[in-house]
Amino acid sequence: MQAVYYTATGLASEVLHCSDQATPVAGPGELLVRLHASGVNPSDVKARAGLRAGASGMPYPSVIPHSDGAGIVAAVGEGVDPVRVGQRVWVCNGQWQRANGTAAQYIALDHSLVFELPENCNFAEGAALGIPALTAAHCVFAAGEVEGQTLLINGGAGTVGHLAVQLAAAAGARVIATANASKAQQLLDAGAHAALDYRSNTLAEDILAANNDQPIDRIVEVEFGVNADTDAAVIKSRGSIAAYGSAKSMRPEIPFYGFMFKGVTLDMVLIYSLNQQERAAAAERVNQALASQQLSIPLHAKYPLRDCAQAHQAVEAGNRHGAIVVEIP
Repeated sequence: MQAVYYTATGLASEVLHCSDQATPVAGPGELLVRLHASGVNPSDVKARAGLRAGASGMPYPSVIPHSDGAGIVAAVGEGVDPVRVGQRVWVCNGQWQRANGTAAQYIALDHSLVFELPENCNFAEGAALGIPALTAAHCVFAAGEVEGQTLLINGGAGTVGHLAVQLAAAAGARVIATANASKAQQLLDAGAHAALDYRSNTLAEDILAANNDQPIDRIVEVEFGVNADTDAAVIKSRGSIAAYGSAKSMRPEIPFYGFMFKGVTLDMVLIYSLNQQERAAAAERVNQALASQQLSIPLHAKYPLRDCAQAHQAVEAGNRHGAIVVEIP
């Protein structure tokens, strides 16, 4: 099979190579997926560069990058229903604690990491699900149903935030989202009831005013450390915060008593470590929204497999409006 790989961390143009490699075989409990597209996430790029938080260097002698992808089930291993052969699917955790990810023509993965792809979703869109869509779904729904509740989604214009806005709104929540002021219409188009400038000097007051001066039921948080004081000010008693990032303040000081006296639940979300039940529940939410056309997956650019380095550079450059996907011949 054709695959992209690296044997040392560094610049994409220097360490990523494309060549023929052995095709994997589905082991017990696994599916062999013929991949048609591979999603490129910031975590994939950081791992290749040797900059991923909590780890550096090469975890394996050779790595095929990327966690997310989409394709068709080509074979099943022992213990897996053969009815799945030929099924259109999307996959996650392709390169999580494994050497071989989705930047290849084939991947063999545990059946619990492979989900049916709705017919109205193409392979490029399916490859852009994985990490961002599961993160969004888990952050929105892990504490229960959200119909009739108000959710604050900080970073609503980002990939995860954009999906979270759509999922929450489709589920009947009132959504208040923050982003750069220039992204306001994008947030409203995604289903937000109010779009606020995250740089406002009166952001907490703005959030409460947008919710008729009532506190927020649940917060989906992209920058926990930076926003902790605002979150403490607007969250309701016994409310919850699902935080999936804190890049701008990696060792934050938090208003402990502001959270404690409200009995706030802090949920630190690492999507790779969900258990099988949690992952399946999040995937079901994603697929339901896709099938009912209540979730759109924006794509910024697609690159052929041989130009995988350019795809990594596009993610590193930022200022994109959707996913970066590698198409596999």
